[in-house]
Amino acid sequence: MGKRGKKQRHPQKPSRRGSLHDLDGEDDTSDFGHEPHQLSLPSSSSLSDQEEEEEDVEDDETDPNPSKDIPSKFLLYQQSVQSPKGDISYLQKFFLMYVGGRVPLHLQEDFCGTALLSTEWIRCDSRRTAVGLDLDLEALNWCMENNVNKIGSDGYSRISLFHGNVLQPLEARLVKAQPQDLIRNFTLKDREDDPETGPWECTAQVSPNASTNDELMKNFPLPARDIVCAFNYSCCCLHKRGELISYFKHVLDALSRKGGIFVMDLYGGTSSECELRLQRKFPSFTYVWEQAEFDIIQRKTRISLHFHLLKQQKKLRHAFSYSWRLWSLPEIKDCLEEAGFQSVHFWIRQMPDTEVVRSTEGFGVGRDVKYEEVTSFQQQDAWNAYVVGVAN
Repeated sequence: MGKRGKKQRHPQKPSRRGSLHDLDGEDDTSDFGHEPHQLSLPSSSSLSDQEEEEEDVEDDETDPNPSKDIPSKFLLYQQSVQSPKGDISYLQKFFLMYVGGRVPLHLQEDFCGTALLSTEWIRCDSRRTAVGLDLDLEALNWCMENNVNKIGSDGYSRISLFHGNVLQPLEARLVKAQPQDLIRNFTLKDREDDPETGPWECTAQVSPNASTNDELMKNFPLPARDIVCAFNYSCCCLHKRGELISYFKHVLDALSRKGGIFVMDLYGGTSSECELRLQRKFPSFTYVWEQAEFDIIQRKTRISLHFHLLKQQKKLRHAFSYSWRLWSLPEIKDCLEEAGFQSVHFWIRQMPDTEVVRSTEGFGVGRDVKYEEVTSFQQQDAWNAYVVGVAN
C-alpha cells in the first residue's frame, strides 16, 4: 500500500474472488455465500511498471492530517467481499453428497491469501486442521497476526501456512509464527493441587509453525486432506492448460485415498467479456471492481480492486490487481478429468444483471439466489459456479 510522498511497489496480489458478480457476500450458512481472498500467482504475472506506479493511496488535497489511520487493505477486503461460513457450508454439503462415510476434518486452501476460510474452518470444530498455501508472504503474515491469533491457544497447532507456488506445492516453506503472536494466546490455568508447580500453569500450545522458517511442505507431516479448495476465481491466474492440469494433479496427490473433493469457483456470462465497473457501498468505504477490456483470442482480462475510504477521504487505487485467463466450464472439466478426477459436477446460479445493478448497498443483492446442480445452463448476463472434482 503506497504512502503519501512515496510510492511503494507490490507484487501482484489478486484477491480471492473479488468480483462484484457475486453480490451476496452473506456470512449466512443458509445463503452459502462466496468469499474472495488473496490469490497467489506464478512469478511471471507481476504488475507492469506503469500499473505499480498507480497502486497507491490517493490523498484528498484538503486532508489536514494525511497520516491518520488507514485500515489495512487486507482488512478492507475481508470486510467487503469475504464470507467463509457460506463456502464452508457448501464444502461440507459437497463432501457428504459425493464422498460420505465420514466427517471431513482436514482442509487445504490454495491461493489462500489471508486464509480467512482456513481460520474459520478450524474455529468451528476443535478436531479440524487446515493447510494454507499462497505466494503472497505479506498476506500470510497478516493472517498470522490478525486471523489465527483470534482462534485461541490451539489455533497455531491446527493450521499450517505455507509460502510458495501452487504449481510447486511441496517446495513451499512453512510460515513462522512470531513470538508475540504466541504470547498473546497463552492461557493460565489454576493448579492449586500442585504445590511445586504453583497456583498457575501456562497452557499455551506452540505450533510446529514456530519451530523453523525453513521447513518445506514435502518434509512436514500433514494429514491427507479431505477437501482442497481454490476459491475466488483463483484458477484464472493459471493461463496455460498445462499449468491447470499440473495444478489439478498436485491437488489429487494431496487428497485422501479414502476419498476427497476439490472445489473451485468460476464466473462468466456476457458481462464477463467486456469492460465493467461495479461498486459496493459500505458505511465507511466503497469497494470497486474494475474489469478491463477482454481479449477474445487469449481470453484474458485485467481486474483491479479499489477502495474509497470515506472518513479518511482517500482512495486506495489498485489495492489488488491481477491478470486472468477466463476459463470455460468445459475446459475445466476436461482438465480435471485428464488430471485423474473420477467425476466433475457443476453448481451454478444466475447473478443480477450488471446493466441494472452497477452499484449496491452492502451485500443486499442476490442473497436469496441458491446454487443448483446442473448438467446444462443457458447463457446469462452474469453467473457464478462451483466446480466439484471428486476423487475416490
